[in-house]
Amino acid sequence: MKIIQSRSFKWKVKKFSKQEKKVLDKQVIEIAKTPYIGTEKKGDLRGVFIHKFKLKSIEYLLSYRFIRNDFELIKSEQAAGVDLGLLSSSQKY
Repeated sequence: MKIIQSRSFKWKVKKFSKQEKKVLDKQVIEIAKTPYIGTEKKGDLRGVFIHKFKLKSIEYLLSYRFIRNDFELIKSEQAAGVDLGLLSSSQKY
C-alpha cells in the first residue's frame, strides 16, 4: 500500500513540530493497518474518510481517501476550524 500526500497536507505537516509529526505518523500507520477506521463522509464528499485523533489535547481531523490500492492523505486540521468544502479541492488523480 502506497501513501500519497496532497499538497495541502504536506504544507500543513511542514508546520508541525517533530513531536507532532511522530503522533501524526502513528495515526497514519494506524490507518494503513485498519483503513476503514475513519468515518466516511456523505454526499459530494463520499469516498473521503475522516479520522479523529488528539495532539497535545487538541482534537485533529485527518482526511484521507482510497485510490486503487493506495490511499491519499488529504488534509489535517484542528477539529474546531475545519471547512469540509476544502477537502474536495485536493488534487485529482
